[in-house]
Amino acid sequence: MIKTTYIRGVRAALLIATAFAGTPGATAAQAPEHHVGKMIWADLVTPDLAAAERFYGELFGWRFDEPAAGKASYAVGRLDGRPVCGILQRAVPPGEHRQPAWLPFFAVRSVDKAWASALKAGASRLAAPKTYKSRGRQAVLGDPQGAPFGVLAARAGDPPDVLAEPGEWIWASLLTSDPALAAGFYQSLFDYEVFDLPNRSPADAASSGADGVQHLILSSGEYARASINGMPADGALRHPHWIEFVRVADVQAAVDHARALGGMMLVAPHVDRHGGRVAVVADPFGAPVGLMEWAAADGSTEAK
Repeated sequence: MIKTTYIRGVRAALLIATAFAGTPGATAAQAPEHHVGKMIWADLVTPDLAAAERFYGELFGWRFDEPAAGKASYAVGRLDGRPVCGILQRAVPPGEHRQPAWLPFFAVRSVDKAWASALKAGASRLAAPKTYKSRGRQAVLGDPQGAPFGVLAARAGDPPDVLAEPGEWIWASLLTSDPALAAGFYQSLFDYEVFDLPNRSPADAASSGADGVQHLILSSGEYARASINGMPADGALRHPHWIEFVRVADVQAAVDHARALGGMMLVAPHVDRHGGRVAVVADPFGAPVGLMEWAAADGSTEAK
């Protein structure tokens, strides 16, 4: 049984506009602060590290560290010096058709407790808890419907809840076959509040591309952290998965830029249910990434 509340007459703008900013990075002198359930990092697994660096560097202005000795297959991306992501090169075994993808990491205070709780709730083991000196302790799981995700207790704590800058992660959305079941799982893991976000009007449904499927908002600490969305009509052909969104100044321009860099448009620009303008593109190797245009003024509406 999940806790479900309704948002009426608002765009949930206050919630979404302050959802993300930066990546793990409190100073060593500060006590680590963890915003449980917040997406604080993303890693891309791709067959070509150099090509991925060129694509995302050009599209979002990210700059990549020189790989450390013995770690030529992994690079950290930065925006104005702040770490925003990691890219891991991993070859696809012959005969397999594995699609490259971004993997989101959500903040927890204890990875081991989150790991045990997730497994008890039906998650699958993908990568057991492990500590990394520069990042913290993390683990990777598959939720009960198969969508991969990570949990991370960042060594230096989590970034504050302020509006993401263009080039930073601003939102995460799960596409799944049973939104209510998925919401119950993530609620049990991160103690989320779950909000049902209905259409505001027939006109809203038309402008947002709504298709009658269920849309839920996951919230903690008075901030929306992510959404869960039902699979589209062709969902039987897809596997449940997370899509991570980067804030951009102009969605259409970003889509055009991605296509010029060898990417592909998967979802055309449109106004979504939160009020932001969004699109989804794929990089040259097929990894999907979301784009969201969100004006600072959009965060001024008070959610009830």
